[in-house]
Amino acid sequence: MAEVVLVHGIAQEQKSADGLEADWLPSLAGGVRVAGHPELADRLYRTRDIDVRMAFYGDLFLPRDQQGGAEELDEAEWEFAGQLGREWLRRVAEDASRESERVLAERELAETTGETQGVRAALRPVVNSLTRVKPFARFGVALAERMVVKALRQVTRYLTDEDTRAEIQRRVAVLLDEDTQVVIAHSLGSVVAYEAAHQLGRPLPLLVTCGSPLGLRSVVYDRLRPQPPAVPPQVRRWINVVDQDDLVAARPELTSMFPGAQGVLESVYTVDNGAKPHEATFYLAKRQIGLPVAETLTGHHNQ
Repeated sequence: MAEVVLVHGIAQEQKSADGLEADWLPSLAGGVRVAGHPELADRLYRTRDIDVRMAFYGDLFLPRDQQGGAEELDEAEWEFAGQLGREWLRRVAEDASRESERVLAERELAETTGETQGVRAALRPVVNSLTRVKPFARFGVALAERMVVKALRQVTRYLTDEDTRAEIQRRVAVLLDEDTQVVIAHSLGSVVAYEAAHQLGRPLPLLVTCGSPLGLRSVVYDRLRPQPPAVPPQVRRWINVVDQDDLVAARPELTSMFPGAQGVLESVYTVDNGAKPHEATFYLAKRQIGLPVAETLTGHHNQ
């Protein structure tokens, strides 16, 4: 079916597979072009003679009651969302490129450790703290709060709700066949793609993950399937790309966390996405993604 399969991340429920393909393809072609492969870039975007498909699952996060409100989490899910939110704050406190961001996150993290009544109440100060740091602060407090809660809810749903996880995996699996050379996944989609790659019965030449939370211990890493985590055996090359200020992502160095990484996983690349560190199209436009994609599709990388 598709030579290139794309897997989106959080907060795409108002979009569609076709719309996201239209959003992502120009940037992916641009990354391939700046990597020195203009003919291949044209084939990806202008002539479209390379089949690229988006594995779409955003509609699963639309409210089922049609009232426009977000679905409630149960108690265990609220607790998980709080753990994830604190881990994001910890990422900023330890790894943000600007000292002012690190200091702010350290202060906010310290203020979220106090005792509160109930898991939902415990999440409130975490959400408030996240709205003050990048990438959410630039939207203003009200919109930032909605985005933080939405992001927490969707990651939580995938990792804790069996029906949601199974349906998302099914939608990815139907696009993966003997024609598939490249899978590119962003954000939560990188978790989805990683787990889907473990189910493959045939080699996958290239897996690209960007803005990935795969290495967030306890909240994501310890919930990956199968356990213990390892490089998917059918993946021949895995590139992981991270912006230092992308708080949704884990640290860029994943090789020590995934057995089988030697000679397969390249996880030292750091890119600068400017004011939108988690933006998928900004990642795709970079040479760090365009080059391995081009090498794979042209057969110039030794498998």
